[in-house]
Amino acid sequence: MGSFFSRSMDQNLKKQQEFMLLNSQLQLERQILMQNQMREKQMAMQIAWSREFLKYYGTFFSLAALGLTSGAIRGKKPALFIPVVPLGFVFAYQYDMGYGTLIRRMKGSAEDIIENENHLLELPQGLPSFESIEKARKAQRKFFVD
Repeated sequence: MGSFFSRSMDQNLKKQQEFMLLNSQLQLERQILMQNQMREKQMAMQIAWSREFLKYYGTFFSLAALGLTSGAIRGKKPALFIPVVPLGFVFAYQYDMGYGTLIRRMKGSAEDIIENENHLLELPQGLPSFESIEKARKAQRKFFVD
């Protein structure tokens, strides 16, 4: 009679463990999906911001380039044309960010760093552990209690 209950309890325990494992796996998958959706939304906002900024900056750059060029020609002062060069670099960067391949190049570079230079990604003193977090928590608590 005792072994019957013991066997039944063992089966229930195994079922409960399987259920908990499945539930935690499902929760982890949901968290990963949620974090990826948040990342995608943040990237979309960054690209949209870049495109919107490009509209305003493009207008400014065009007016500045026309004004400085015409001033350099009329006044016979080629030095007035010099600011167009750095402004042009900023314009090219913003265009590349909004409509070009900058993000693809950045992604490729990031993948290369992860694959070939992952030592650069290591945290100082390694990953935090439960023990190190508890030690810091207790030290902070002691600081506030005293």
